[in-house]
Amino acid sequence: MEDSSLLCLLFLISLLSCTTNQARLTVSPSSSQFFEGDFVSLSCEEADSSAGWTLRRNTSKQQRTQCGVRWGEAADSSCSISYVFTLDSGVYWCESREGAISNMVNLTVSGGSVILQSPVLPVMEGDAVTLLCERKTTPSNLPAAFYKDGVFIRKQPTGHMTIQHVSRSDEGLYKCNISGHGESPSSWITVTGDTLTCRPTTTSPLPPDSSSLYFVIKLLFYLVMFCVCFISTLLMVSLYQHRPTGNDLRASIPPTQPDQGLDEEFDDIITDVTTEHHF
Repeated sequence: MEDSSLLCLLFLISLLSCTTNQARLTVSPSSSQFFEGDFVSLSCEEADSSAGWTLRRNTSKQQRTQCGVRWGEAADSSCSISYVFTLDSGVYWCESREGAISNMVNLTVSGGSVILQSPVLPVMEGDAVTLLCERKTTPSNLPAAFYKDGVFIRKQPTGHMTIQHVSRSDEGLYKCNISGHGESPSSWITVTGDTLTCRPTTTSPLPPDSSSLYFVIKLLFYLVMFCVCFISTLLMVSLYQHRPTGNDLRASIPPTQPDQGLDEEFDDIITDVTTEHHF
């Protein structure tokens, strides 16, 4: 029972403290899209430097590759890419030696002439968000049309569009188009009301468009594990409380009455001896 209870206790402590051991991945310049040839720096803002956080990524060609191995230049808990290529597009995250992971960011490197500068990290509900449709060559502030989930929103004369007081309904895929110059790739904008998030620690990261379902599944997994631990602990406690004690065992054993048996045998012997004497 003690081993089972200890395992459950450690599991619950790990759930409660999961946010204290996390790193936060930041990108500079703060954007989800880049032109081919741009400089990009990624950094793990870590609460525990002893965890040994490193940068990893998934791309169309490579999976879970570490910064400094075939891509990027690693320095402590940061990574810089001096010249990004379209093949550098993918999902990036920080990972500790124990397998804990940070938030994930999806970076897109475009070989075209137009990109959409949008928040690379989740946006808090109620904040204002500005999207910039940028052209690779000057002038960059040309009139641009903005789209969400493939639906036209509006056209802005300076290429800037600001969304005031964002809400969950503003989540989606955004892109822009500059007439005569081209269209940007699409980027997902996430809106959240949580300041702290708890990420799973052992599974491989998924792209942002499926992250919501991913974390719902992980949450259900944690709930199921909690219920299993809780029920098993109750069962063990119940069995422990109802196990037979030493007094119960002694009380359950029927008396053998050894003295009574000896007395009967002794009486028989005396009778036999008396009978022989009279004879």
